[in-house]
Amino acid sequence: MDLSDLLAAAERAALRGGRIVQQARAAREMGEVRAKGAGDYVTAVDRASEDAIRSELAVTGISVVGEEGGGDGGGGRHWLVDPLDGTANFVHGFPLVGVSIALIEEGRPVVGVVHAPLLGETWAAARGLEPGFRVSDRPVERAIVATGFPFRRKEALPRYLRAFGAALGRFEDLRRPGAASLDLAWVASGVFDGFFELGLAPWDVAAGALLIEEAGGAVTDWEGGDGWLSGDILAGTPAVHEELVRLVGG
Repeated sequence: MDLSDLLAAAERAALRGGRIVQQARAAREMGEVRAKGAGDYVTAVDRASEDAIRSELAVTGISVVGEEGGGDGGGGRHWLVDPLDGTANFVHGFPLVGVSIALIEEGRPVVGVVHAPLLGETWAAARGLEPGFRVSDRPVERAIVATGFPFRRKEALPRYLRAFGAALGRFEDLRRPGAASLDLAWVASGVFDGFFELGLAPWDVAAGALLIEEAGGAVTDWEGGDGWLSGDILAGTPAVHEELVRLVGG
């Protein structure tokens, strides 16, 4: 399968997982809700969505690493799946949730799909294939930058809060929707102009970061390097990303 075929498979899988989320929301039925940590939940819907996605991706013959079911990428080619990004939003009835699927090759994403099942929007891209969206061209001082709080890593709060204060002073405003995959997709499509967060997981960021890169933006870790799959991520338009690197390093 070439990248176009793999992208189509990822889109089908994201939509299939998204239908599980839509049906559960319509029925107001999420099954068992279990707290993995403070503010960090898993529901029966997460697991059902991931099962559906795995079933759809099986046709590709590529191993799957999912947030709920795990898996072993073995350092090689594999899918990274977040079947319900923003589970806390879902549990509380806030409709900003995503399904995120990325194909990783040689340590970097080459296919990425982010689907917002409760908003009816999907963003998809593959390395080297022009997507149908672009990052914004707003000046830095007018930028709206999304973020997320490092609630899983309280030890990172001092570093994060310094960056938060600097960003709020430099940009026009900040937003915190609570689903990183959607934040990144909105940067890629010009709704937001940048994004920064600490302590995410690879499946939270892989697809959305690829969308941004293919839409003309930039993505790094907080040191300005290529280790952003660690979950410490800065992303945005070239100008906003450059400013984020300066702010968090200051």
